[in-house]
Amino acid sequence: MAAMSSRRLFVALPLPEPIAEAMLDLQEGIPGARWQDADNLHVTLRFVGEIDRHMASDLEAALESVLFAPFQLSISGVGHFESGRGRPNAIWARVAPSGDLDELQMRVEMACRRAGLPPLTRKFIPHITLARLNSGSGPIGDWLRQNGALSLDNWQVDGFSLFESDLTPNGAIYTEIRKFP
Repeated sequence: MAAMSSRRLFVALPLPEPIAEAMLDLQEGIPGARWQDADNLHVTLRFVGEIDRHMASDLEAALESVLFAPFQLSISGVGHFESGRGRPNAIWARVAPSGDLDELQMRVEMACRRAGLPPLTRKFIPHITLARLNSGSGPIGDWLRQNGALSLDNWQVDGFSLFESDLTPNGAIYTEIRKFP
């Protein structure tokens, strides 16, 4: 019964359609990669994880208080994350450094803490996950070299969203629960 009352949540910036389309254009050239659907492309501000419905409503209330001025973001380069064993497990597009984004992420983090969530311990690395990799995935070196100079037009961030993540055998399905302008 507990599983029914909990939700797996995260806070993120959805991508405007032209940026999402450009991300989809990169999705080839690595055999066995699980490429993300357009609906699953975003910049995570805070992974929340499994919380009960009461904490979820506390979180929504806390996120309502996050204020920020609209700002511009851009994409600059690509990279990858590795598992503890040094094997690549994801490739991503890098979000260019932005003091405004860092400030928004910190405000979202503080709202999460006010809602009773434990502090996030890992460093914020703004990125858009393009593909998940596993031991059967092909090498990524050529893809990283071909796309290393990736640079896309700026887009305006004028809100963020709370998403729910449903894990399925074919990967996660993300549903936008609420927008915070």
